[in-house]
This record gives sequence, C-alpha cells and structure tokens, in this order.
Amino acid sequence: MKRIGVVGIVVKGDRSVVGEMQRVLSDFGDIIVGRMGVPRDGVNTIALIVEGSQERISALTGRLGRFGDLCVKSALTSFEAAE
Repeated sequence: MKRIGVVGIVVKGDRSVVGEMQRVLSDFGDIIVGRMGVPRDGVNTIALIVEGSQERISALTGRLGRFGDLCVKSALTSFEAAE
C-alpha cells in the first residue's frame, strides 16, 4: 500500500550540495507528487508531498540525510492509498 506524507528539507550553509540533492530527487520522482521551495538568506526550505510505499519514502529520506548540509524530516499519514 502507498502512504501519503510530507518530507521537509532545510538546506543550510553551503549550497554546493544542491546539485546532488536534485539528482536524488529526480531518482525518486515517481513518488514526489508536489514540491514547494522557499528561498531565504542563509537557509532554504523545501516541502515535498510524497505518495509511495513506506520503504521507498524511507529510502528517499535516507539518501537525503547523508548530506551534511541538509536537515530532513518526514511525516507520513495513516491514510493508505490504493496502488
């Protein structure tokens, strides 16, 4: 079953990680249904709406969490969407 949730990403400090982050997001484009970014001085935030298996969403946040300049948190709803 697919779960619906939100992944919050904060890009702090050096923005050199952004290119690699974009590649990871592209790799998981099949579960990203919406994206909003808010640029700020010194820190940028991105909110992703995701729909996929819990394992696939965890794989996305795990890959993003490996970057030192990213802070990543996810929240999944209890709602299960049919595949």
